Amino acid sequence: MRKVFTAVMVMALLVSLSSSATAQINSDGSLRVIALFAHPDDGDIKMGATAAMMADMGHEVKFLSITNGNAGHHEQGGGKLANRRRAEASESAQRLGIDQYEVMDIHDGELVPSLENRKKIIRKIREWEADVVIGHRPNDYHPDHRYSGILVKDAAYMVIVPNIVTDVAPLESNPVFLYMEDGFQRPNPFRHDIVVGIDEAYNNRKLDALDAHVSQFYEWLPWTVGMLDQVPEDPQERRDWLYDHRFQPNVEGQVLEGLKRWYGDEAADKFRHAESFEIAEYGHQPSQEDIRAIFPMLEK
Repeated sequence: MRKVFTAVMVMALLVSLSSSATAQINSDGSLRVIALFAHPDDGDIKMGATAAMMADMGHEVKFLSITNGNAGHHEQGGGKLANRRRAEASESAQRLGIDQYEVMDIHDGELVPSLENRKKIIRKIREWEADVVIGHRPNDYHPDHRYSGILVKDAAYMVIVPNIVTDVAPLESNPVFLYMEDGFQRPNPFRHDIVVGIDEAYNNRKLDALDAHVSQFYEWLPWTVGMLDQVPEDPQERRDWLYDHRFQPNVEGQVLEGLKRWYGDEAADKFRHAESFEIAEYGHQPSQEDIRAIFPMLEK
């Protein structure tokens, strides 16, 4: 009985240290945000509009694709496709107005949650001196998505440990860790803790960023669902096609309830598009004040 009590107490202490061993969110409103995901275009899909708004409001924002996307096509592959997708990511960064869009050189479809890859992720988070880290949840249809989520989760505490990855200085405080939205229900559904209304940025920035990923939204993804013959050849017509077919209004149910919590009923009812985030149980647990510093566009 005494051993059980001791284990519980140790666990409580570790959770307390994980939450409290952090500086307060910077008072000047300028934060360093890094989103790590599996493939070039994942970040654009999940949080492109929010990233653009964060950058506009003064945050330094980096997208990091952990794989190079060299398997995501029905006709091309290998280094040629990887180079093409890297160029598309660079163009997307320009359209979103974010600071960096890095693509690592790990093969698409071959990501594993190894110790070597964990160290790479720790290093990337430290090098960015991140205040906020955003990633996939570790339950998803795609193994690269799952394992990128695991890698970020496994890095969450280690980024402040000096004797891990000793060639890069540890962070002085543990960042806030957030998950990007997904629709998977098992073992537990996504929780819409923070919901951002994105209508203006969706139409003017996110759609432009998605449009930059020509290999994906006009070739590979339509091919996977048997719609390749429906994609127009004219650039403007296919952008309009993308708007009509890829992302329909999603403000309903839990998304609408989340908007109401952060914007109030009247403002929430005006939105048609939103992006959601779940607060991870790892890293610093943000207060409402912290959340509004991370997401300055929230208002109520």
